[in-house]
Amino acid sequence: MSTPFYVSPQQAMADRAEYARKGIARGRSLVVLQYADGIVFVGENPSRALHKFSEIYDRIGFAAAGKYNEYENLRIGGVRYADLRGYTYDRDDVTARGLANVYAQTLGTIFSSAGEKPYEVELVVAEVGTTAAGDQIYRLPHDGSIVDEHGSVAVGGNAEQISGFLDQRHRDGMTLSEALKLAVQALSSQANGAEKTIPAERLEVAVLDRTRPQQRKFKRIRGRQLSRLLEADVPAAAQADAVSNDEAPEDAEE
Repeated sequence: MSTPFYVSPQQAMADRAEYARKGIARGRSLVVLQYADGIVFVGENPSRALHKFSEIYDRIGFAAAGKYNEYENLRIGGVRYADLRGYTYDRDDVTARGLANVYAQTLGTIFSSAGEKPYEVELVVAEVGTTAAGDQIYRLPHDGSIVDEHGSVAVGGNAEQISGFLDQRHRDGMTLSEALKLAVQALSSQANGAEKTIPAERLEVAVLDRTRPQQRKFKRIRGRQLSRLLEADVPAAAQADAVSNDEAPEDAEE
């Protein structure tokens, strides 16, 4: 009888981590930035139906890079958790930190289980506060760890380079137009120093806007709204009009 091939636990976990990272790297990167009135989500996404960004609850947004069917399952689970907790206790008891803890437990359990492959996803959970100091952004890698981020965060295949770009240029108090253009510039940067062009119709953009009078702060920005914000010089009044016009808030799906 032959001796079973032995793989050390350290090597097995390293192989699983490498497998997950390669899967995430095949997807397009996305960025999440704080701006003066909230948090903006920006990513390259040619699909109009398969969203990278979604509303989870009143003030909470979700962003994901990697394998769509896996992060969609996580998103649906997050919506159900938030709805149940808000109904059982109070709407204010649903927080980004609580949701991040739930996702961390799920991802960590799957990553450490030898019976199934690790999820090829990287998540961002963000909550907009009544002031900029109350904003919360959490990044969750494939292994279920939680990273508390401030200012800006990038996930996906080119995240390290994009994060470095944003760290040098992002500042507090940016307008939505400034933050959006910075995000697009970061996503367009290449490893060789060149830039690719990302047309507006290939961008997926959403915001958590603390100035909205509605209880639900999540809103998608598309079409003419997006084009106006991407123009070189957009007055503050036009930016406010671009965010407040046109669309009603989008329902969180189950």
